Amino acid sequence: MNVVKLLTLLGFFLFTFNGCEKAKISTELHEVHWDRDMCERCKMVTSDRHHAVQVINPKNGKSYMFDDIGCTLLWFDDEHIPWKNQAKVWITDVDTGKWIDAKEAFYDKDNITPMAYGFAAHASRQSIEKGKEVIHYNDLFRKVIEIEKKNSSRRAY
Repeated sequence: MNVVKLLTLLGFFLFTFNGCEKAKISTELHEVHWDRDMCERCKMVTSDRHHAVQVINPKNGKSYMFDDIGCTLLWFDDEHIPWKNQAKVWITDVDTGKWIDAKEAFYDKDNITPMAYGFAAHASRQSIEKGKEVIHYNDLFRKVIEIEKKNSSRRAY
């Protein structure tokens, strides 16, 4: 009889402690529904496969789609996103269309992009045309704000 009670008690503790484990929140890329997912900021449909951005909230795993890196950075600021520095930000490589880490990517400007901010992401520095300015993720927001100030009489959306 003591063996049955012991096994029951052991089983109870195993199920209890396994149930208390927190599920790991994934910051991996979520499925994209091209031509259906809308940009969180400007509400334009995301269809350009060479400038799309996906942001993952590291606290709950929720994904947000954007059609242009400029929209992404302004959304972080406009919406006062407290987790913006911890966010996983994915962007498509302008040359291959493959998803890459936006914070590790290299950027150039003067590209044709959905919302005309003009920044294109590259997986490697070598894929940026020689002589063009190489821009890092941490410098993009300042450059987007400069564009917004220059175009303050007309909004991008």
